[in-house]
Amino acid sequence: MAALINVPAKAKRGDIIEIRTLTSHIMETGFRRTMDGALVPRDIITSFTCRYNGTEIFRADLFPAIAANPYLSFFTVAEESGKLEFEWIGDNGYSSTASASITVE
Repeated sequence: MAALINVPAKAKRGDIIEIRTLTSHIMETGFRRTMDGALVPRDIITSFTCRYNGTEIFRADLFPAIAANPYLSFFTVAEESGKLEFEWIGDNGYSSTASASITVE
């Protein structure tokens, strides 16, 4: 699935930066029924993790009430130049990753 990541390209050391992610996923709750009355199987993203130079800085557990195409926004302190790695894990073996770089001056 596709993901949109918004991380500032540059920041000053000590700045608080906002990180925004949007990923494409149906987030089927498992509570909806088909026209025949059968339950549509649950298929959701269950967790999201962000690592900054290998250190986990944000984690979220997601549940069936989260809308399709989950958008997450959070803040961190720009400490050093490096890489932010994003990982989404879900039902049915779903796994997606993305990354972005930041230069800290």
